[in-house]
Amino acid sequence: MCYVDLRFSQIDHGEFISMPLIDQLLEALSEHKASDIHLIIGQPAKIRVHGTLEPLTDNIISEKYMEEMLHEICSLENWEYFLKNKDLDFAYEIPGKARFRTNYLYNYYGMAAVFHKIPLKIPTMQELLLPDVLKKICDSNSTGGLYCITGPVGSGKSTTLAAMIEYINLKHCKHIITLENPIEFVYKDKKSIIVQREIGIHSNSFTNALNNAMRSDPDIILLGGMHNLETIRLALTCAAMGIQVFTTLNTNNAFKTINHIIDSFPVGEQPQIRTILSETLRGIVSQVLCKKNAGGRIAVNEILLWTEELPNIIRENQISKIHTIIEDSKSMGMQSMDDTLKKYLLDNIISPEEAYMQAANKKKFIEFLR
Repeated sequence: MCYVDLRFSQIDHGEFISMPLIDQLLEALSEHKASDIHLIIGQPAKIRVHGTLEPLTDNIISEKYMEEMLHEICSLENWEYFLKNKDLDFAYEIPGKARFRTNYLYNYYGMAAVFHKIPLKIPTMQELLLPDVLKKICDSNSTGGLYCITGPVGSGKSTTLAAMIEYINLKHCKHIITLENPIEFVYKDKKSIIVQREIGIHSNSFTNALNNAMRSDPDIILLGGMHNLETIRLALTCAAMGIQVFTTLNTNNAFKTINHIIDSFPVGEQPQIRTILSETLRGIVSQVLCKKNAGGRIAVNEILLWTEELPNIIRENQISKIHTIIEDSKSMGMQSMDDTLKKYLLDNIISPEEAYMQAANKKKFIEFLR
């Protein structure tokens, strides 16, 4: 694509309409089936296609052009916040075409930005090739409980969680409250009522929003990440009150997720938190994205579900036994990351190199590299 500096786009009946400068790049991102675009002063725009960064244009972004692009689509309030705080997160939408999670930042060269594409249509779990056991989680009639979707940044956690919420929306009559910063996927009520609140616009903080949500008779709260100790504390409180809480964390597996939650608290509080977590944790779905041999990417999951043994393991700080629970409970739909990688490798969906890079126990995959 050529870097074209146009402010206007001609429509069918000969008139011209205003078109933000950034839209040209974002529409090109969609045409290339890319997930993200990175904008840095002194460099060409770069897009991420199936996990790999590629230049979108030969043209270098100047300081003046960068500021003009970013300022044009930003409200006055948000722009002032960005200039003061040097960071800004918000959602930007090209009506009827695409929606983007947007991050403005400053780096060594000045202003920069990253736009992550959010599909307008929420993909189904079947389209994402997610394990059927996730449907059982969504169909659960249990009162309360904490469900964590975890993985590194860019692993598709939000997409997996959105597919699960949309499945519930289609099949069950629930009151669902989402608390996000910013709102990513936009839901339309089907069988469920879904109230979406954006932190910074509809509430001042996750803490205030969670406190309000507890009083709003929800069946489910979707919490867009547990960002600090107070948010984790309130999420556990909601789960203990009989509300199903779905959230995300940037941890790689169930073992690290449980330890992360507990270690977030002062040492003196940790025994009490272990007890609360043991009583509320219902499932952890960890995820990485792997490149497929045929092109594109596929989610690879580790799944831990509640068993009678799990609460005692958490209370007694025997988290190392989590792997044994997963191995002994495959009939329930549980699976380890390495076993899932091996299955996709033997089915020729992913390469030996890709499986080796993502594996926890790399020794299991050395023979395939040879």
